[in-house]
Amino acid sequence: MIRYNEQKVENGQAKLIQMAGFAVKNIAVNEKILSFKNLQQLNASTKTNTVHISLNFSPKDTIDEFTLQKIAADYMKGIGFENQPYLLYQHFDVAHPHVHIVTTNISSSGKRIETHNLGKIKSENARRELEQRYSLVKAEEQRKHKVNLLQPLEKAMYGKRETKSSLSNIVQEVIRTYQFASLPELNAILGQFNVSAYRGEPESEMFKNKGLVYSILDAKGRRVGVPVKSSALYSKPTLAKLEERFVRNKEAKKPFRENLHEVIRGELVRCNSLEEFTARLRTKGIKPVFRINEEGRLYGVTYIDNVNRCVFNGSALGKELSANALADRFSMGHVLSISLEKEQEVRINGQETEVDTRIPSLEIPLNSYQSEDPTPYELSQKKKKKRKKRIQ
Repeated sequence: MIRYNEQKVENGQAKLIQMAGFAVKNIAVNEKILSFKNLQQLNASTKTNTVHISLNFSPKDTIDEFTLQKIAADYMKGIGFENQPYLLYQHFDVAHPHVHIVTTNISSSGKRIETHNLGKIKSENARRELEQRYSLVKAEEQRKHKVNLLQPLEKAMYGKRETKSSLSNIVQEVIRTYQFASLPELNAILGQFNVSAYRGEPESEMFKNKGLVYSILDAKGRRVGVPVKSSALYSKPTLAKLEERFVRNKEAKKPFRENLHEVIRGELVRCNSLEEFTARLRTKGIKPVFRINEEGRLYGVTYIDNVNRCVFNGSALGKELSANALADRFSMGHVLSISLEKEQEVRINGQETEVDTRIPSLEIPLNSYQSEDPTPYELSQKKKKKRKKRIQ
């Protein structure tokens, strides 16, 4: 469970926002795991000894990091885990706010904390109290209006699933939840999911007629397979419709500019290389996409804010965050040729590594709307088929 969440952090899809019950905060992943194993070894007879909780909120709830920490602490107290150490991860891989909590039901005295009906009784009671205390959208309201809290989007992979269906799901969700003001900005976001929107070459008839197709990208950022016309996708995301959104989004994303600028600038002054800069931003839920020519020169940068779901070109955030400023600061020539991934404006780095999820565990969702399966897609893929104790 820890490796799953830490992989999300590494990929810029999550952030560790609290380590409750830990004497030292800046420790490696293996040390985090060991700290829980030390507790679990106090009661070797208990096999279900890992508790993985997801707290999901309505897209209408506006919750900052500090409030999420308070909610998590109150929730843990509500289910009788207030004295247990836990890791709190904020995830940015879906449109609604949500966090994951990793803990254990083995106490410091070696006793097992009872988990029978934990999700059905204690968790539900805690949910209702938290909704009232923090003025959250109530679960009953979500169910009444059939609000769907979507599961994380899976990257498109050519040949793995039907192309049109994969493109429809990704394009629809990105356009619905992100704020972008140009086609390159949209492509920067879509690239995180191996998808590209393409108008054709400037001299082509498709370009002149304002046509648009969507394609799946391979590992090198190249379009593969047969492209699908925008009018053939479910939401019909044509160029004409997108241009209307460009105008609206240009104003809608302005309130996020100043804060994003401050966060990026704050990380920049601490970094000695572009790799370090990229890694630091990813822990904040920010994905920088670099545009590099064949000579290895950085000529453009776009910042994707996956927390607030908006995107800005570097120059739009300030000269010190532009491609030229980054190239000068980090002496880009030798850095690029050695270790920096040459990402195009529509490309993210390689596939996520899979994690071993065979630890006996208890999955407890706390949703404003209960989806059919609260288990993240990546975790559910390697579940053993034998019957296991679960609380829905």
